[in-house]
Amino acid sequence: MDKLSEIFEMQKALNARIGVNTEGMSQDQQIQWTLNYVRAMQQELAELTDSVPWKWWAKYQNFDVQNARVEVVDLFHFLVSAAQVLGMSAEDVYQAYVKKNAVNHQRQESGYAVKDENDCKDI
Repeated sequence: MDKLSEIFEMQKALNARIGVNTEGMSQDQQIQWTLNYVRAMQQELAELTDSVPWKWWAKYQNFDVQNARVEVVDLFHFLVSAAQVLGMSAEDVYQAYVKKNAVNHQRQESGYAVKDENDCKDI
C-alpha cells in the first residue's frame, strides 16, 4: 500500500471512530459533511495563519514553524475526509492531481491570459 492510500485508510478509521461513515451517504449528508469539513479547513487555515507573523505592525510575533506544520497536517486530515465524502479514493485524488497539474502547467505555458472553462471538465 502506498503512503497516500495508507493515509486514506487511517482517516477512514479515525472518522469511523468519531462516528462518521463517509460510505453510502445520502446527497444531503454529503452536502452537510462537505460543508463541515470546509468550515474545519477554514479554521485550520486561520490557525496556520496565526503561526506566521502576519501583522506587519506588530513586533511581538514569532514564526511558530512546529505549529504551522501541525496545522498543515490538520488541514490534510479534513481534506482527505472531504475527498472521502465525495467518494474519492487515494487513487482518485492522485489521478485528479496529475491531470490538474498538467492543466496548470499548460496554463503557464500559454501565459494563462484567457480562462478556458472547459480545461478541467475531464478531471
